This record gives sequence, structure tokens and C-alpha cells, in this order.
Amino acid sequence: MKLKFFAGHLTVLGRFLTTALLCVSAIAFAWQGALFSNTAALASPNTHLIAAADAGSEVQGKASKDAGRTKGFVRDTTDKLKKTAKTNAAKVDRATDNDSAIARKAKKDAARIERKADKDSARTQNAIDKTKRAVEGAVDNIKDAFGK
Repeated sequence: MKLKFFAGHLTVLGRFLTTALLCVSAIAFAWQGALFSNTAALASPNTHLIAAADAGSEVQGKASKDAGRTKGFVRDTTDKLKKTAKTNAAKVDRATDNDSAIARKAKKDAARIERKADKDSARTQNAIDKTKRAVEGAVDNIKDAFGK
């Protein structure tokens, strides 16, 4: 008998065992959720509202912190992009004769890249602020819905 014959049967057996294991795991997770559900929490939801309010404050704080870090990252990226554009224009200027057409084009491109980077950075930071305000507003609405 050839090794290929055994490998084919072994592959089929492996697929069958994997499928069986996944099905048994799915049944076990579904069963566990049904047997161990906490119905006492449904009877007294007020104890969970305090924790939800604290979580809402944490979410708002985290949103502000993350927005600040993200805006800092955007500013750093913008500065690096501008620096690279200036460096590349300077390299082209050094490599060509004084005030050549290529050097002027490189300087013009660098200035255009810097303007575009500033505009994109401002637009991105506005989007970050808008997202942060949306998250904070959603958390406030949820807090208001629960009466806190």
C-alpha cells in the first residue's frame, strides 16, 4: 500500500474530527449560556445602572484621551511629510544647476505637498473631534435614558 492512500484517509478523518469538535463546542457554549443565565439581574436592574454610569464616564474619558493622541499622531505625520517634501526639494536643487526648471518644479511640488498636508491634517482633526463628540453624545443619551 502506498503512503498516499493512508494520507488521503487521514485527511478525511481529520476533517471529520474537526467538524465534530466544532459542533460539540458550539452546542456546549449554547448550553452553558442557557443553564447559567443570571435571572436575578433582570429582577433588580438598578444595581447595574450605577456601574453603567461609571462606565459611561470612563468611555467619555477614554474617547477624549484617544482623540488627543490621534490628533497628536496626525500632527506628527503632517510634520514628517512636510520635512520630507522640503528635503526632497533641497536634494533636487543641489543635484541640478542653480534655478533650473526641475529645481523650480521640485520647490513648487514641495509647497503644494505642504499645503495639501496642512489641509488634510485639519480635515482629519475635525473628523476626530466630530467622532469624539458623537461618542460623548451617545454616552450622554444613554445616561439620560437610564435617568442618571
